[in-house]
Amino acid sequence: MLINFGSLNIDYVYQMEKIVSPGETLSSQKRSIFPGGKGLNQSVAAARAGMPVRHAGFVGKDDGNFLAELLAEAGVDTTLLQRVSEANGHAIIQVEASGENCILLYGGTNQMLDEAYVATVAQTIVPGDVVLFQNETSAIAEMMTAAKAKGAVIALNPSPIDDKCLALPLGLVDIFILNEHEGEALTGEKDPEAILDKMASVYPGAKVVLTLGGAGALCASGKARIAQKAIAAGPVIDTTAAGDTFAGYYLAGISQGLTDAEALLQASVASGICITREGAAPSIPTKAEVEAALGQI
Repeated sequence: MLINFGSLNIDYVYQMEKIVSPGETLSSQKRSIFPGGKGLNQSVAAARAGMPVRHAGFVGKDDGNFLAELLAEAGVDTTLLQRVSEANGHAIIQVEASGENCILLYGGTNQMLDEAYVATVAQTIVPGDVVLFQNETSAIAEMMTAAKAKGAVIALNPSPIDDKCLALPLGLVDIFILNEHEGEALTGEKDPEAILDKMASVYPGAKVVLTLGGAGALCASGKARIAQKAIAAGPVIDTTAAGDTFAGYYLAGISQGLTDAEALLQASVASGICITREGAAPSIPTKAEVEAALGQI
């Protein structure tokens, strides 16, 4: 079971000719509203990949219902979700013509998780469960500690990376899934191999999956290295949920007995499909779509 102690956002996506620079005012070509949040996206991806998933988080009573409905439709267990009266977390996303994006987050309900809720979630954990975190909610350190005490495997996608994230009990993490920017923030290194070497030195018991955008991904466990190239499924439309899709499909793959190499391939195919579609959660492919694409490789 994957228990995702994660964010749930409403994404306001603006299609732009280019991303706005400081001091600049531009008109958008289109606005769309999608369900999103790194937590929600990763839960949907893992569930669509066939992994049992339970999502833990808060949603706003008035505007968060469709987030809970989307999770349920994807096969995610939503019994831990709590509805509160405050405004839901949301994101303002600019997507330029190339498909690249920039994201402004408002924490809202995601920043209301507290120690009482941690205790509620911890009661559902059994040894061997994977508990997944991102850096978009409150009470992460408390939940990490409680999950580890229950014998869970701790997976962390340290995004967005900031001082709060760097202060977490990172020594508890069993699986890091991070990009180059996050790897540099954690290690001070820029070169991918140097990032992996430093991570292995500082967190010797952890597996590290380093995503490299168009250059693919690397996986390191101790001194062992596995490289996976990026796999394009078509023209890039929107990269918003690519990393979340990769994370969910990778974790599902290893939980289902795939080797790291097989799980990386599956995750790369899934994220390659994701970026050919608009939106965050709605762009995440189903397992059938991924298997069909794998059959053509």
